[in-house]
Amino acid sequence: MAAKQNTLTVKEIDNATSGGKSIRKLHDGAGLYLWVYLDGRKYWRLRYWMAGKEKSLSLGVYPEIGLKEARQRRDDNRKIMGESLDPSAERKANKRQRKVASENSFEAVAREWYAKQLHTWVPKHADDVLRRFEVNAFPFIGARPIAEIEAPELLEMSRKIEKRGAHDLAHRLMQACGQVFRYGVATGRCKRDVAADLRGALTPHVKKHQAAVRPEEVPALLRAIDTYAEQGDKQTMHALQLLALTFVRTNELIGAEWPEFDQEAALWVIPAARMKMKSEHIVPLSTQALAILGELKTLAGRSRFVFPGRNRDKPISNNTMLFALYRLGYKGKMTGHGFRAVASTMLNEQGYRPDVIERQLAHCERDEVRGAYNRAEYLPQRTVMMQAWADHLDKIKAGAEVIQIKTAA
Repeated sequence: MAAKQNTLTVKEIDNATSGGKSIRKLHDGAGLYLWVYLDGRKYWRLRYWMAGKEKSLSLGVYPEIGLKEARQRRDDNRKIMGESLDPSAERKANKRQRKVASENSFEAVAREWYAKQLHTWVPKHADDVLRRFEVNAFPFIGARPIAEIEAPELLEMSRKIEKRGAHDLAHRLMQACGQVFRYGVATGRCKRDVAADLRGALTPHVKKHQAAVRPEEVPALLRAIDTYAEQGDKQTMHALQLLALTFVRTNELIGAEWPEFDQEAALWVIPAARMKMKSEHIVPLSTQALAILGELKTLAGRSRFVFPGRNRDKPISNNTMLFALYRLGYKGKMTGHGFRAVASTMLNEQGYRPDVIERQLAHCERDEVRGAYNRAEYLPQRTVMMQAWADHLDKIKAGAEVIQIKTAA
């Protein structure tokens, strides 16, 4: 006679106690039991036999798993047994697969790739890359196993970004995704870079160069900067003057700390951690730059920063100099980065060797070993060039005729 099934009722389960025992087992039929513990906890379990051995499988906790669902889980597992499979072994295998899928999700691989790159990036760039992923990629494909992602999914993700008009972001994110896929290939998590299949599929983006005045407009700009203290503040005026004299990147200037400067040797050594290319950079200081630093030292007080903000333990913001240029009437005409473009153009026109100019612009090789040896490359020529550059700016600012600075540099 077949064992009776579905013998329990919800009322019986709700009222069930262990009867003073540590565990009381209530049978519902076909191997389904409710285990009632002394402290009142109630668990569903399935009792079954595989290869002549008795086994037990947890089906959940009551009342989270009700009677009806417990019976359905029992029946589902018995179907697995009908295929000569062990439901417990199948559950463990599925758990392992989920774990592997989680570890090999796009987000997991992307974060692993990101961690590998961190030592090569400046903090701001690192923050930008991570934010692009967290805002624009992870919500859409982050949980997907990287090996299962196909090009149409990436394209759909990019279309959402393009609809916002952020075409440059779409291209940058796709480039980063391609690097993640290639890392996934290298580490055995996927077979190919599917981002490569989208070449030509994204809306073309026309890169906008940061605004910079023409060489003939530089004298007026320099004179305007010298008046900024009348409508702004002296520290920002000196920051713009120093940017013109050194043509470093804006972030490199505003993050400058006093220990980086050797005023006796007239050198500013920017540590690798603050450089875009992660390679230490030497800036020869002209007499004009040294004079400005002397005034800035008085303004900075005890702050370790050359350009402290309102909070003296932090430097001024990225926008301080940009907004100063706006106030001087150069909105859309000049940016902090524009000083680099202007210096590059004018110094090339004046006959300096391109490799000397490029080294001073810190357009370094990505080869880390070569970069380590090149920190002082062309330093004597660069020292001459930087002093001549400062003298040249003084002359044109004063209205003197533009003089070619032909030298042996």
